[in-house]
Amino acid sequence: MSIRIENLTKRLGGKTVLDGVNLDVPEGHLVALLGPSGSGKTTLLRLIAGLETPDAGSIHAGPSTGPARVGFVFQHYALFPHMTVRQNIAFGLEVQPRKQRPSKQAIRDKVEDLLRLVQLDSFGGRLPSELSGGQRQRVALARCLAVEPQLLLLDEPFGALDAQVRAELRRWLRKLHDDTGLTTIFVTHDQEEAMEVSDHIVILNQGKVEQEGSPEEVYHHPATPFVYRFIGQSVRLRGELTEGILRLGSAVLPAEGAPQSVDGYLRPHDLEITRTPGVGRFAAQVLRIQAAGPVARVLLQSQHDGQEVEAHLPLDAHQALDLQAGEQVYLRPRQLAIFPPQSDYVI
Repeated sequence: MSIRIENLTKRLGGKTVLDGVNLDVPEGHLVALLGPSGSGKTTLLRLIAGLETPDAGSIHAGPSTGPARVGFVFQHYALFPHMTVRQNIAFGLEVQPRKQRPSKQAIRDKVEDLLRLVQLDSFGGRLPSELSGGQRQRVALARCLAVEPQLLLLDEPFGALDAQVRAELRRWLRKLHDDTGLTTIFVTHDQEEAMEVSDHIVILNQGKVEQEGSPEEVYHHPATPFVYRFIGQSVRLRGELTEGILRLGSAVLPAEGAPQSVDGYLRPHDLEITRTPGVGRFAAQVLRIQAAGPVARVLLQSQHDGQEVEAHLPLDAHQALDLQAGEQVYLRPRQLAIFPPQSDYVI
């Protein structure tokens, strides 16, 4: 099932939570709605599910004959505590109208198939209280899949779990999606989760779509300063743009645009460190080095404006440079995206 959203607007308590959102979700894709708290991502998911009514705009699901079958998985499982795992998974099938309800044997077979799918074959007789958080979340997904939804919606499905379990369930969810081919939309505030699991990421900010694209597109080609600073780590360099030249202290770089103050953004691994001055380089002092792990993180202070920036070096490059705290070095941006200055935001 594909989803088309046109000009969707929702107001709650006099506040515009979603403001003219447009979005296409192709059939069979796994899409992440990503953004800070209050960006509107959960409201958008609830509107798609039919749990809320929009104030303006429309949501089209197709191709679908009759009402769309939507499965919704909540963050906190919502399992029936007095029912076994098998009973929880079978519940949605057993409460269907008599004419649509499968036979008892068909329900039993379906439940066993789903237990194998979610890798809980030997847990069918247990109560939810006897399961770990990750196992409960898998039961919630199996119960949702039992009614064969055309669209699967997940609201921060791993948000209540610890980091190690979340990482395991992310990989499991991606495999489950590949096995079932269900159109899936999930809400998360965890950018790593969105990057690892999804085919397509929609970044929301203050009720609007800030950018959408593949994980590679939104990470390597951020469209706005917000996306640069929300996805991954970023370095912001303040500079002055004149006719064809960007000045970052002593660094002079070719650039296009009208004369103005600007902010240049790049990733920490795109900031080259050298001991040799030259065109396109500006002076900085090494403040601190953290070299535990595969990447060395070098904190520096720009000498032209006192700004602190962080550069990332592969460990072998760091060892070859043998940087020392307190020494002067020169920084060269390997690539730089230029935007008009914007005030800081709070995630």
